[in-house]
Amino acid sequence: FSKDKTPYKTNIGIQFRHQLGRDVHAPGFYMHIDPKACYVGIGLWRPDGQAVRKIREAIVEQRSDWRKVTRAKKFRDTFELGGDTLVRPPKGFDAQDPDVQDLKRKDFVCVMNFNIADVTSEHFVKDVAATFRVSKSFMAFLCKAVEVPF
Repeated sequence: FSKDKTPYKTNIGIQFRHQLGRDVHAPGFYMHIDPKACYVGIGLWRPDGQAVRKIREAIVEQRSDWRKVTRAKKFRDTFELGGDTLVRPPKGFDAQDPDVQDLKRKDFVCVMNFNIADVTSEHFVKDVAATFRVSKSFMAFLCKAVEVPF
């Protein structure tokens, strides 16, 4: 606490990461609750160089699977792809690739926002579980790409 007794941290962040992950850089699920922003996140945040390369290669090699997963109506209606991206295409990948915007991703994460009324409702746990179920194909794609079981 500071001298004025303002709390140092005003949010709750809960991560449910892959069993084989050592830290936040493993595929997983995340829930964030604070007075200003409530959301759930899925995916892989800041994967290491080897993992991000594997994901990019999987996008190119399994393009139809990637598009099926990320362009599915229910997925798009539920999640927004987010995270940081490169300015230019990564080394070794074609700047003219039709999925170049996804290849430029540094993070492979998606979020769904909730409001405080959602969080405090008696159905919140069921709603979050349903949201995570929508992410099944996306998470399976990432796990396969980085060679961990789903």
